[in-house]
Amino acid sequence: MHFFKTTEKKRTLMLSVLAMLSFATFAQDQLASVAPIDKRMRAIDSISIAKMLEKEAVDYSGMALYPDWNNTYTTSYGVEMPKEYKIDLRDFHFPCESRRVTSSYGYRRSFRRNHYGTDIKVYVGDTIRSAFSGKIRIVANQGRRKGYGKYVVIRHHNGLETVYGHLSKQLVVEDQEVKAGEPIGLGGNTGRSTGSHLHFETRFLGKFIDPEKMFDFTAQDVLADYYLFSSVGRSRLLTSEESKSLPGNEVLASVGGPTFEADKAEQSKRFQEERRQSLRASVHKVAKGESLSTIARKRGTTVAKLCKLNNIKTTTVLRVGQILKCS
Repeated sequence: MHFFKTTEKKRTLMLSVLAMLSFATFAQDQLASVAPIDKRMRAIDSISIAKMLEKEAVDYSGMALYPDWNNTYTTSYGVEMPKEYKIDLRDFHFPCESRRVTSSYGYRRSFRRNHYGTDIKVYVGDTIRSAFSGKIRIVANQGRRKGYGKYVVIRHHNGLETVYGHLSKQLVVEDQEVKAGEPIGLGGNTGRSTGSHLHFETRFLGKFIDPEKMFDFTAQDVLADYYLFSSVGRSRLLTSEESKSLPGNEVLASVGGPTFEADKAEQSKRFQEERRQSLRASVHKVAKGESLSTIARKRGTTVAKLCKLNNIKTTTVLRVGQILKCS
């Protein structure tokens, strides 16, 4: 009996040793299988950030046409006008829900002055949205009896600037980037206004353009994908066939010759590089020991915002090398 008991103990011990060896081998196999995955994930993260930069980088040639960036002057630029410029309208989003035009662009005989925009009937508190993607240049108030009242000026990537006047409240700040359709203010009756409405202007290098030449206010859509601005002839919409034969958002003919085009090409290149740097600054690569709270503190944001931007939860375990959007 003692012999059998000893043999049983030995067999149990051997089985335990074998089990431990098997587990160790299994664990090593698991680690070996995870290591390449981690490397692949880091590679995927690098590819993801590169694609993100490529996807979000936009054509800044329209922005580069302007001589400077300021938060003061509404129309004065003193810049050389190109003979022709193709403006891409495809990013358009109608600025409000209302389709009712109460006053069009042109000379107002009753007031003996020009009206440089289109008035759309809105009510106090109605949401006003950016017509195109771009950057907020001016957020100001001209006072109760003067001009625009509370207004916003946005410079867009396609070269246009839009003005939104008589707002009751502005929802954006200067130098903020916005997407087409993003809320920028609330409808109102501020400034020189006889009733609540949105005064909507479109300009190119400070030159006023009748909005109804580009947009169908009833359909809340563009009249064509492109608008050919001309400083020497007649500006016009481009048909689909015509637009195919011309590059988008580029100077097609210049007043000043090659120097003008070369200067603008250099400015466009500079804006593109600034945009890429800005995008790189808007993401964070997770380092060892970092958590959502530590990243939020470093980036001057909140955990809730990080979770929303990256579609994750507060309990999500972060991987070293993982790329997170921060803004």
